[in-house]
Amino acid sequence: MHRIVILGGGTGGTLVANRLRKIYSANEATITVVDQNDDHLYQPGLLFVPFGVGAIKDITRPRRKQLHQDIKYSTRGVTKVELGSNTVRLGDESCLEYDVLVIATGATLSTDETEGLTGPGWMEKVFTFYTPEGATALATVLRDFQGGRIVVNVVDMPIKCPVAPLEFCFLADAYFRKRGIRDRVELTYVTPLDGAFTQPVCSQQLGGMFVDRGIKLVTEFNTGVVDGAGGRLIAYDESEVPFDLAVVIPVHSGAAYVANSEGLGDELGFIPVDEHTLQSKTSPNVFAIGDAAALPASKAGSVAHFEGGVLVENIHRFLDGQHLDASFDGHVNCFIESGSSKALLIDFNYETEPLPGHYPGSVGLPLMKESRLNHLGKLAFQWIYWHSLLPGRDLPFVTSHMPKAGKNFVAPIQKEHSR
Repeated sequence: MHRIVILGGGTGGTLVANRLRKIYSANEATITVVDQNDDHLYQPGLLFVPFGVGAIKDITRPRRKQLHQDIKYSTRGVTKVELGSNTVRLGDESCLEYDVLVIATGATLSTDETEGLTGPGWMEKVFTFYTPEGATALATVLRDFQGGRIVVNVVDMPIKCPVAPLEFCFLADAYFRKRGIRDRVELTYVTPLDGAFTQPVCSQQLGGMFVDRGIKLVTEFNTGVVDGAGGRLIAYDESEVPFDLAVVIPVHSGAAYVANSEGLGDELGFIPVDEHTLQSKTSPNVFAIGDAAALPASKAGSVAHFEGGVLVENIHRFLDGQHLDASFDGHVNCFIESGSSKALLIDFNYETEPLPGHYPGSVGLPLMKESRLNHLGKLAFQWIYWHSLLPGRDLPFVTSHMPKAGKNFVAPIQKEHSR
């Protein structure tokens, strides 16, 4: 009887558990998922809540109900992983032993890493939409906002869904235009990167969209202090960006228990894994998926989906004593809401930048181009998430590997790895 323990009941943990149950019967393997609560949040939905589209209750479901009935589920939380004894210590001081361990506890917001962020002004004129509480509070603040300086600030990388802060700017632009007060709102995007995004060609296009919409772009700004009382972002080099309302994306790190687990994670609390097999670089019976993994790929839900097939195959191969499948190529697929019921779609991997064309083939959704079809695709994905992705079903025409068909490779295709 194989003992498989999965830490994290979010996107990656849930789809892996359900896919594994299709391979192993309850008589062949015990599959246990551990998390700290029973609230499964559809995180992409947080983007829309500040603009009055949807509520937290509409994007939250019980974790237990997303798992196959033969999968064990615990909300006791994790305090430590002891790699030497293949043991997970839980919050109630009980233990779980494993033959294979999957780390799927995602990324957490480390608000205490930035001086002043949660000090005076927090949840008054300094917010984040990366939490249910922050997104809900922003809905009220934006509804009543009559004009002034709004700053969207990414403190540091990596973060969950790197395009979400950009989307917030585009949606805010459209929101205030619809209200007829856009001329009274100064929108500024502040990033530590040297452009709007991590991928050069896409960054250039998104930066151009900022210019078209009158959104200011401040690059290479390394936030050291958030002065909520004074309405200032202060960089380490003492440069400043003033604001009346700040929407901050805090520093991200791995789950807290990783730091307590010797040999498990890196300095940020993420799990170093082979970028193609997803196997831990220190413990062969440990694997990581999604935001928890330290990879040169975006921390996005689509990545967890594309990783899932390779990861499940590799767990199967590992338990059978076979060579692992080294085929994960860093595939990322992201819709980028651009406002006014339009969106872009980007599709790339470790070696290939986002390119124009169509996805998933020569006929399909347009790439690197605003369209209503892409917007509808993003909205439709929520249904696909609950009913196909989490249950571990294969999506028609969608594979783990980035498709080359439909892409215009006239543009440069090679890029450096970045996380």
